[in-house]
Amino acid sequence: MLAENLQQIKNSLPNQVCLVAVSKTKPVSALQDAYKAGQRHFGENKAQEMADKFEVLPRDIHWHFIGHLQTNKVKQIIDKTYLIHSMDRPSLFDELEKQATKISRTVDVLLQFHIAEEESKHGFSWDEAQEFLNSLAYLAAQRVRIVGVMGMATFTENQKQIEKEFTTLKQYFDTLKARYFSQTDAFQIISMGMSGDYNLAIACGSNMIRVGSAIFGER
Repeated sequence: MLAENLQQIKNSLPNQVCLVAVSKTKPVSALQDAYKAGQRHFGENKAQEMADKFEVLPRDIHWHFIGHLQTNKVKQIIDKTYLIHSMDRPSLFDELEKQATKISRTVDVLLQFHIAEEESKHGFSWDEAQEFLNSLAYLAAQRVRIVGVMGMATFTENQKQIEKEFTTLKQYFDTLKARYFSQTDAFQIISMGMSGDYNLAIACGSNMIRVGSAIFGER
């Protein structure tokens, strides 16, 4: 079923959309099955779990860290991640820059925005993001590269609300691209949409979706 689920989703996606299989809490065997079916992008939300899986799975996997990342966990994954989706505060950026400098590695991240009405979700507000992008710490950084934005919509059945939140993130991306990243070809990712709403997210401009239960089944 897993391979069928994967193929069905991939067949439905536009060419420009990257599918990240959210494999958090799933056993290595399930990831191996997805890998055999051709999947190469996997998403984890716990640093130790991602580090453990990294050690036993093929090295051509692109590991996406999608959860809230504590600063004291950065060194566990700094040399393993393909993309960190959840760069949600200046203190995390500072730690990423520090640890990436130590190993002479460029680390790609997404600016996470708080677009939902739920207080439990993390991320920059629009004003906070602008303040950060104008800060000396950001302007002096050499090892952390911002390549796009990420956001999570409110957990609700209200499709209009979800659409509004996704549209807001797309507008943030467009404005940032024009103001701050017009000369940066790498700034191109809009990571939004999960199992229940990825089609709507794509319609609103997403080019990277994070899908777990629709591939691996319910947790």
